Amino acid sequence: MIYLNAFLFAGTVCLIGQIILDNTKLTPGHITSLFVVIGSFLDVFNIYDKLVLWAGGGALVPITSFGHLLIHGALDTVNNQGVMGLFMGMFNLTASGIVAAIVFSFLFALIFKPKD
Repeated sequence: MIYLNAFLFAGTVCLIGQIILDNTKLTPGHITSLFVVIGSFLDVFNIYDKLVLWAGGGALVPITSFGHLLIHGALDTVNNQGVMGLFMGMFNLTASGIVAAIVFSFLFALIFKPKD
């Protein structure tokens, strides 16, 4: 059942993004930013954690999970270190993904040549 829930959640996120892209003048960058903010908003009210329990990895793959992890790390550090933890803990949970994206982007830029 967890596989079906994961598929339904991730598919719904993609479906919503495609509907927004097809019916508005928003660019993919706008939609990505919107989903990060929605994931952050859902985490502030502890809704995203319930979605993760229901959908498993399907809720951890979409871009909404990035917003969830940003706020989750920041709020956890605020609880331990005070207000300064808000700035210090924001990238605790997302640092590995950000570094991997930078390293692989650099390596692929060295290997492949863009077409004119």
